[in-house]
Amino acid sequence: MGDLFSLILGLVLLLFSGEFLVRGGTSLARNFRVSNLVIGVTVVSLGTSAPELVVSIDAALTGHPAISIGNVIGSNISNMALILGLVALILPIPVNRDSIRYDWPVMMLASVLFFLFILNGWLQRWEGILFFLSLIGFVSWSIIRSRKENHHRKVKLPPAGYPVWLSFLLVAVSSLGLVFGANQLVNGASGIALRLGVSEHAISVTVVALGTSLPELATSLVAAIRKEMDISVGNIIGSNIFNLFGILGLTATVKPIHIAHDVIPDVMWMLGLSVLLLLFMLPFRNGKIRRWEGLVFLVCYAIYVYLVFIR
Repeated sequence: MGDLFSLILGLVLLLFSGEFLVRGGTSLARNFRVSNLVIGVTVVSLGTSAPELVVSIDAALTGHPAISIGNVIGSNISNMALILGLVALILPIPVNRDSIRYDWPVMMLASVLFFLFILNGWLQRWEGILFFLSLIGFVSWSIIRSRKENHHRKVKLPPAGYPVWLSFLLVAVSSLGLVFGANQLVNGASGIALRLGVSEHAISVTVVALGTSLPELATSLVAAIRKEMDISVGNIIGSNIFNLFGILGLTATVKPIHIAHDVIPDVMWMLGLSVLLLLFMLPFRNGKIRRWEGLVFLVCYAIYVYLVFIR
């Protein structure tokens, strides 16, 4: 009964926090004269990636590297296959060209670098530092580029919904709500899964990853319903970048992470889904992720989860 209560409480907190994170993020975009896409890729992604950060660092420090790595990889897979799939199934997602030209390449670069770094069985401290510095550079460049483009094009953005201080407060409080909500949900789901005798790796790439990805799901669904589609797509791509460059970067900086060989198939899934995402976003496909493509993502996710549990 306690695990079920945690599941319900976590879900409610995630939904409400996701709503206010979108509101605060949109208002910040208006205040700082940057696009919703950039806010989605940076501020909103940072907020929704907070649960992964808490879980990964805690797992690494307490001697559970499988959970730390599995959480990030599984979260990235969930973001693309499950969350984008569900959102596209509900409402086709328009794709901003900047997502294809700038954000996706950075996400793919982070994924490929991660794959190359772990081939020796470790994510070293210097590699973690390189990842984290890359994140700082990406965020800074994204904000500067957006401000310059808006100024050059003389884009007239709608007025901000809230003053800057209140926008920041909404983002901060809702991010904390996402962390607490995800923690409650993961505790409940993990408790149920452990009773069923599921392995630590399987739990980390499915149950824990899904739980820490629920903020992205809540935020993306809310953004789609509010027609803030740039936040929806930007949040997913940005979250994947934060998970690799930020979370694994910080975690490996604190403590080098041992990588088990059974992680490689999951990384290959992550890389494959990244390529599939690009194909679905390309302009010649009308610049939308359509409902049937969302269904393809969901089928891929179901196959992935099935293979994890029979592996």
